[in-house]
Amino acid sequence: SAGRRSQLLQGLPATSTVEENSAAGVAVYNFSVTLSPLASEGVAIRPTIVNSKPLTEAFDIEPKGGLEFRVVTTGNPILDYETMPKRFDLQIFVEDTTGRTDLNRLTVHVTDKNEHPVFRGNMAIETVMIYVREGTPPERIYQVDAADPENAKLKYSLLPATAPFSISQSGAIFSTKEFDYEKDPHSYFLNITVTDSDGLNSTGTVNINIININDERPYFTTKQRIYRIPEEQSPGTSVANITARDPDDGDSPSELFYSIQSSDRRFSINPATGELQVAGRIDRDALPLRLHPNISLVVRVEDSPSSGRAREMEITIVIEDVNDNPPECNPSAFRKEVNENTAPGTFLVDLGNYCKDIDADPSNNQFIFTGLSGFGSNNFALEPTVSGRLVMTGTIDLENPPNPGVEVYTLTVRVQDIAHPNNSSKYPFYISFDNIIYIYIRIKPVNEFFPVFRNLSYVFSVSEITKVGSSIGRVHAIDEDWPPSVITYSIVAGAGTRDYTNIFWISPTKGDVRILARLDYETTQKHIFTVQASDQEKSTTASVTVNVLEVNDEEPVCSPNFFSLQIPVDLAVGTNINGFRIKCQDRDSDPRSFHYFINEGNENSHFTFSPSAGSNTSRLILASRFDYESGLDTNWVYSLRVHITDDNLLSARDKTTHLTKTGTVTLSIRVIPNPTTVTTTTPGFTVVTRRENLYSPSAWYVPFVVTLGALLLLGLLGHLGLLLLTRLRSCCPPAGKAHSTSLFHFTFCVSSQTMTKLNTIFDGEARDPVTGRVYEFNTRSGARRWKKSNESLQPVLAMQVMSSATENSGQGVDGAEAPSRKEPSEKRKEQTAATKLAAKPSAGQSETPAK
Repeated sequence: SAGRRSQLLQGLPATSTVEENSAAGVAVYNFSVTLSPLASEGVAIRPTIVNSKPLTEAFDIEPKGGLEFRVVTTGNPILDYETMPKRFDLQIFVEDTTGRTDLNRLTVHVTDKNEHPVFRGNMAIETVMIYVREGTPPERIYQVDAADPENAKLKYSLLPATAPFSISQSGAIFSTKEFDYEKDPHSYFLNITVTDSDGLNSTGTVNINIININDERPYFTTKQRIYRIPEEQSPGTSVANITARDPDDGDSPSELFYSIQSSDRRFSINPATGELQVAGRIDRDALPLRLHPNISLVVRVEDSPSSGRAREMEITIVIEDVNDNPPECNPSAFRKEVNENTAPGTFLVDLGNYCKDIDADPSNNQFIFTGLSGFGSNNFALEPTVSGRLVMTGTIDLENPPNPGVEVYTLTVRVQDIAHPNNSSKYPFYISFDNIIYIYIRIKPVNEFFPVFRNLSYVFSVSEITKVGSSIGRVHAIDEDWPPSVITYSIVAGAGTRDYTNIFWISPTKGDVRILARLDYETTQKHIFTVQASDQEKSTTASVTVNVLEVNDEEPVCSPNFFSLQIPVDLAVGTNINGFRIKCQDRDSDPRSFHYFINEGNENSHFTFSPSAGSNTSRLILASRFDYESGLDTNWVYSLRVHITDDNLLSARDKTTHLTKTGTVTLSIRVIPNPTTVTTTTPGFTVVTRRENLYSPSAWYVPFVVTLGALLLLGLLGHLGLLLLTRLRSCCPPAGKAHSTSLFHFTFCVSSQTMTKLNTIFDGEARDPVTGRVYEFNTRSGARRWKKSNESLQPVLAMQVMSSATENSGQGVDGAEAPSRKEPSEKRKEQTAATKLAAKPSAGQSETPAK
């Protein structure tokens, strides 16, 4: 039946051997397959290695023909006795077409084989390069590394046997002599053979190279030691060719390296060729070459760039002078001052003292002066002709007609080399060396004339309202000296008043007269002062008169210029309010020229002044009644700004051209409402306190001090209140339960230790001095509330208010300020203090009046 195990593999199980290192395809074992009679079509699965122990792919099964098969090596991997397992168990499986199968084992033993020795390290893959320095004594130079797969003992040998090398039984290669690069071969090739005990061997190659070393110093072949060159040679100019040889190089060209050891940057040497060249500027005329024209250089030659054998040689270069510098003068421009009355023949300057030629050789540094020229040169000469002595030969008076205003003469003189330039110098195209000297001779004028004013006196008319700093006129003086001297103007007398040291100023350079203080016709109508014109040496004076022209420049001044008034609401029309009147004066206007009118704050035109014009005194009159009931009037405090002008006597045409001045008076008028009568239910009393705060704008510290004092006082009062409350609680028994419903209450201790509770009953009325509104108050606790508009004022309180109003009205003409000027911060502090002492307001109270 299918899948049954049968004996199909003939010759198995079996054992076989194979030699290590066998190539691919080597037969290991032959076997055949026997089929059952029913398997006429052969095998379904040919024999296959299905498993090996250990696992390997080194074996495979290939057919020999028919049902014959053999096990062969694959060569991957190659069997190695020394490194791989020595036994392999191969399981071979086969199946015929009827489904019958067979599985059997083939055991393969790997047998050892003697192998060639092998080199290890670099010799295993390439020729080994070995380098030996010449002059090195005999020594070991290399160790050959070889091994035998069977661990047999190895022998070493080398060829050719004549080579000066030997090899030990351990594989160490030794040199047998001290090599000389110049005499011995430079390279040796050695064949190293390693042999095992059975005679198998392997051969490797070693290349030994002898390294040349520096054992000889190079030497200079150039014999010359002194060289001469002119100065100022261009960089790159060749000076000398330094040559040398190295004995180590034999007949081949020497590869040497040249350098300059001395620190001189004027020369350089080509490191490969030894050519000495100019590298920087060489100036024979500058130090130190001017004194010592010889330059010493130490040239060094080496047979390697560094750490080689070297030799040094000193050479001397002599620098020769050439005529390469023109004569130069310092300074190249001369400035001389000569008085205009200097006599002819006067010596001015010797140019030879300021000029020199810096060429070192005397034959190259001689020069002469020629070519005196320039404007006015006919007045000057060089004496002797080619010398540098400049002498004045003519007259240079500035006032003479031949010299009209000539202040400076510009002369030129040529300074020139006697010797010709050297064509090889830095100036190859110059025919001669020369320079130009400029001489500027300034004619110094002599002050001979006094300054003269065009007028002996000056008169200026100036309006008294001319702005400070304005120019009011100009004085002018001339000086006949040439050139004209700079004239300085000044005021020397009479430019001051009682209040000012100087009220006039004059421009020192232009003579422009300006005012330094406001002119006042009413004080001084004429100013007379003296001005001076000076040319620093001579001076002259002139008189100046300034007539001040009158202008309406004074404002009306009225007294008082600020006032506070209080009037009852029912004051009769036409009444002179509180008998108030203002009186004005103007220093430059007639008393009849005043005109009064209220410019601001006169709502509904309740107020006017009488007379309104033509007098220096006018009264404040109530022009119309107040009407608060209908709502026409709502303002209880009027702030009037009154203007007083001085144009009453001018016609309409004159008002457009004449200056008008305006004075201002400010009035504060408080309207006091009529008091109403209300019957009080309980007797009481009213304490009216009038506070007056005076504030000066200039006293900036007053608000600060007042505020700080109020805060300190408030803190002190709070502290005292706490102490008093503690004292009252300690001496008075507590209130009964019937009184516990009141949020705020006050208790007073009497001798019988009884308590009296004060209910918050508003038994008094008064008018708030700030707002004018009526408020109710408790005469004992001080609690307050605003009175409703439909309630009447209590009779007693009304009389007190009238008394207070009358008192305040009588005090109005004395200049007392209205209570409204109290500082806001002060009012808030007072209200806060009042709130602390007051009882809690009832439900109908929305505000608490200020105390």
